[in-house]
Amino acid sequence: MGIVTTQSIKNTIVTYLGFGLGAINVLFLFTEFISDEYFGLITYIFSTANVMMPILAFGVHNTLIKFYSTYKTRQTQNGFLILMLFLPLSIIIPTAIIGYFAFDVISNWLSGTNAIVGDYVWLIFISAVAFSYFEVFYAWSRVQMQSVFGNFMKEVFHRAGTMILLLCLYLGYINVEELIYSITGIYILRVIIMKLYAFSLRFPSFKTTRIPNLSSVLKYTSLIIIAGSVANVILEVDKFMLNRFVAIEYVAYYGVAIYIASVIGVPSRSMHQIISPLTAKFLNEKNKVELDKLYKRSSLSLFIISGFIFLLIILNINELYSFINANYADGLLVVFVISLSKLTDSLLGNNNAILFNSDYYRMVLVLGMFLAVLTVVLNIVFIPIYGINGAAFATFLAILFYNIAKLWFVNVKLKMQPFTISTLKVLGLLIACLGIFYFWDLPWHPIVNIGLKSFLITIFYGALVYKLNLSEDISQLINNTLKRFKRENPAM
Repeated sequence: MGIVTTQSIKNTIVTYLGFGLGAINVLFLFTEFISDEYFGLITYIFSTANVMMPILAFGVHNTLIKFYSTYKTRQTQNGFLILMLFLPLSIIIPTAIIGYFAFDVISNWLSGTNAIVGDYVWLIFISAVAFSYFEVFYAWSRVQMQSVFGNFMKEVFHRAGTMILLLCLYLGYINVEELIYSITGIYILRVIIMKLYAFSLRFPSFKTTRIPNLSSVLKYTSLIIIAGSVANVILEVDKFMLNRFVAIEYVAYYGVAIYIASVIGVPSRSMHQIISPLTAKFLNEKNKVELDKLYKRSSLSLFIISGFIFLLIILNINELYSFINANYADGLLVVFVISLSKLTDSLLGNNNAILFNSDYYRMVLVLGMFLAVLTVVLNIVFIPIYGINGAAFATFLAILFYNIAKLWFVNVKLKMQPFTISTLKVLGLLIACLGIFYFWDLPWHPIVNIGLKSFLITIFYGALVYKLNLSEDISQLINNTLKRFKRENPAM
């Protein structure tokens, strides 16, 4: 777990830096500097682009992770990388041609009940292409076991750029329309920088080389499009469908709530960047013993860390919303529901990496397609009745069913499950913390309340996790941190 722990820690720091910048953007700058309508429009554009991303990428970012370690010579690795570089164009080019000739039809359909969307539909496609190739070049660097810079570009770069643009908007240097185009430009710049970095790690040679196992690669990448699309549909389709049923400003309210809850998923995102290629390596080597250890340890560590963040959010949510424009308070229940779904995600550990890189990915596609359809149906049922809360309920149920199905499948086929007795102990600790701290209503300023309550939760939760030794990895990390602190401060 050395390389996993080291890069996961670095990725977590980078990701939280990005989320910190994003929090300032989403919670304060967007809500104050532009109208709810335009904020909803921006949320809709890039959420829809994210739904399109796995299709335009042709599943290449997953295929790179799965198959790269199976090629042992530099020539075969190079041939494989060249194929991965050009394969997305087989989807992007025909999609662009169809979009060009059917633009009016597509634009009217995507606009739904909000005509403002129509003028910006083409930005959805441009952004989706940028997202797609960014993931390709990011996977290119991850198979070289270098994930930190790519994670910085994925989590920090565009948020820092967006913050600068929002300040320019506030100062009057640009208008709202120019802001939207400029944010798209930042995503294009991001993919160019990521390409240069990926090529600095492994520059492709354009010599033609026969690629062993080509039929398996093409079959996998064709089918994995569905799997990637399923995951993005479950995560993003709610924002897309809200546009068809409610005024677009509610997409903004929902987006803010989702952003707050998504902080819980940061450790999982960070660990996945390095744990995915390692999981693929164990599967390719048929090292089931190490794979099972990785499954359990990743699940437990993520549950402890994500559970801690869950507590900080849920126990401080009322104070946090007191800083935001009052219109956005409609999303308070959404935060709680989506936070629960993110917490259940953490229990899976590297389950997704196991499924996507195993020989059983075809069955996962079947389950995923069923659950994607279920997500859409649930949104159609719940959104007209409950609005943004209905979208949250639909997402929670879809993710819960999907996670249960994936846990069951890995247990049946690989005879592995991620839970230990420590998992139950962590669950009990989380419930105890909710019971102890939820009803505290301190009479001071919200910043003081958030700071004090967070400090007390950290001490209580952290001390029990360490004292009970619930996770060897986390206990070791705390011990190493304490030893380093003592070395740097010998007088203490």
